[in-house]
Amino acid sequence: MTPEEARRRAVLQARRIVVKVGSSSLTTPDGAIAVDRVAALVDAIAAVRRRGQEIVLVSSGAIATGLTPLGLTRRPTDLATQQAAASVGQGLLMGHYTASFAAFDLRVGQVLLTVDDVTRRSHYRNAYRTLGKLLDLGVVPIVNENDTVATHEIRFGDNDRLAALVSHLVHADLLVLLSDVDALHTAPPGTPGARRVDLVRSPEDLAGIDIGGVGSAVGTGGMATKIEAARIATSAGIPAVLTSASLVAEALAGERLGTAFAATGKRRPTRLLWLAHATEAAGSLWLDDGAVRAVTQRHASLLAAGITKVEGHFTSGEPVNLVDPQGQLVARGLVSFDADEMPALLGRRTGDLAAEKGAGYDRAVVHRDALILV
Repeated sequence: MTPEEARRRAVLQARRIVVKVGSSSLTTPDGAIAVDRVAALVDAIAAVRRRGQEIVLVSSGAIATGLTPLGLTRRPTDLATQQAAASVGQGLLMGHYTASFAAFDLRVGQVLLTVDDVTRRSHYRNAYRTLGKLLDLGVVPIVNENDTVATHEIRFGDNDRLAALVSHLVHADLLVLLSDVDALHTAPPGTPGARRVDLVRSPEDLAGIDIGGVGSAVGTGGMATKIEAARIATSAGIPAVLTSASLVAEALAGERLGTAFAATGKRRPTRLLWLAHATEAAGSLWLDDGAVRAVTQRHASLLAAGITKVEGHFTSGEPVNLVDPQGQLVARGLVSFDADEMPALLGRRTGDLAAEKGAGYDRAVVHRDALILV
């Protein structure tokens, strides 16, 4: 089977596909909804649904769509105005999607997520159940970051990364990232000598590629965020395709276009993927050399005896970074103690702590099942 045949087969046989579209692909430069582009996107997704495949659409555009009604000419830089624009724009965007999909007798459901919704155990299970039930009911879930309430401290950062994480959350078989350009190139399109990259088999294939700057005036992403999203998805066993939003119909038909990213890893527990890629650590635990070896080589839990220093203000159950004696990040995990409890535990054996402080102090500071190497 040729690579082209394998790509087409992967698309057409995918049971569940996540499609991500950005603000610049949905709106005009002044922030109005680009009706023809939305219509083309909806038409392509409807064709996939007619084949019996499921689609989750991760859609940016809430802030951009809110610009014109608020009399703004550019994406605001302050958080409060961004949230106000999102509040106005999200309803307009969903209203347009609802009407467009209704023409194909398809219903849509809005799912707004923040990092906190999907990093805490009970919350991410609820997100999974909600998305699963929508798909079971034949609904097209439309996912966006909840820009109205998200703060700088609890943001995914961009919807490319959100799409990669959602693809794992819903057990997708394929991630399609829609961009302003038709494929990944070795340098920004138009640069002398820039070549199109058809297939990325491993991270080594990206060596030496100039990915250029950030996104458009109404978006936040760029090629760097899309490559990172593809890396997150493929490392978790989900292949990805990157192409232009104008070629969405061809991409979802399995045609040879854009850049295909081959799966490089296998699926991991969903919570650990979110922990690695969707969280901002609330603090840091500094480890001695022995603890670093135990965590990274023996895949052991982190015990108090191997911790030399604590930084940050966190409570039990929050994510923390685990760093080596040189301050290099080696892992991230969910801590079992509050920050103010930690100084009395540092460097001490678990048995001694249990004997002195009682039941509950014999547990790991970070259990290996709630820890991922980064």
